Amino acid sequence: MARYKDATCRLCRREGMKLFLKGDRCYSDKCAVARRSYAPGQHGQTRKKLSEYGLQLREKQKARRIYGVLERQFSNYFEKAERMKGVTGENLLILLERRLDNVVYRLGFADSRAQARQLVRHGHFTVNGHKVNIPSYLVRPGDVIAVREKSKESPLFKEIAAAAAHRTVPAWLKADPAALEGHVLSLPTREQIDVPVQEHLIVELYSK
Repeated sequence: MARYKDATCRLCRREGMKLFLKGDRCYSDKCAVARRSYAPGQHGQTRKKLSEYGLQLREKQKARRIYGVLERQFSNYFEKAERMKGVTGENLLILLERRLDNVVYRLGFADSRAQARQLVRHGHFTVNGHKVNIPSYLVRPGDVIAVREKSKESPLFKEIAAAAAHRTVPAWLKADPAALEGHVLSLPTREQIDVPVQEHLIVELYSK
């Protein structure tokens, strides 16, 4: 499957804010946005006033990059959100939050969504007792996400369990760091999704 392979920090610099794509590094002095707060490239330091379309495009790109999905997949999520009842923009963010890699990250079982995606791909997690290695798998209320028994003994997951005990979990999830297990209590509401995205601009972009 196609995926982004270039420098991750360039994405944060392009959006002009921390997207927290590299875990602990984003909180350190090594963060590229903290060191160079302008866009990458030859003309990165040139200030440009964005058009209405430019603002809409930036919001879409920001959302894509935060959740680590490519263009076609993001477009599919939007089409699905349009068919659902409720507000399209909120539906879009809820669908993205329900991705298994995002839920693993939200539970504190990975430092970043990229690491969560890799761990899911490598078959380290189960949903309701069944191994799931599809990062885009959409969780539902009542689902139990857990680290496989074979994986729990690895040094990596022992470190993850220790770190997860100190992380805040959104109200729609419940984490048990000691057991490396999490529960989906409900679907997230817009108020519980703390991503810096103005979803109405994305809806306007796709509505043209």
